[in-house]
Amino acid sequence: MNPVYPGPATVAPAWQPICHIDDLIPDAGIAVRAHGRQIAIFQTETGIFALDNLDPFSQAAVLSRGIVGDLKGRAVVASPMYKQHFCLRTGQCIEDDTVSVQCWPLRQDDDGMLSAGLPQATEVDDHACI
Repeated sequence: MNPVYPGPATVAPAWQPICHIDDLIPDAGIAVRAHGRQIAIFQTETGIFALDNLDPFSQAAVLSRGIVGDLKGRAVVASPMYKQHFCLRTGQCIEDDTVSVQCWPLRQDDDGMLSAGLPQATEVDDHACI
């Protein structure tokens, strides 16, 4: 059985290939572009996670460059801009519970390709490591 990584419940997502498992760097992030959006992918000891790459506080696409760690028992990424922490499982901002970033479910095929469950594409379907 292929692994499926956590993400929100979505209605009929389009499974978009985004990167290969070998492209990931343990305890760090990479950015990919799929369905016209930037997504930050993180690999930690507890799993692989996909979040929107846009920091909601600075409006810069930088979360993939944040520091990955553990805060109060939760896997988090700290934004490199203003240092807010976002839970990798839920996207919730630890310092401000009124703010979150979108999380996306991931699945891995037999060849190690990761796909994200994204909304149906309305723009050009493209993907590449950024």
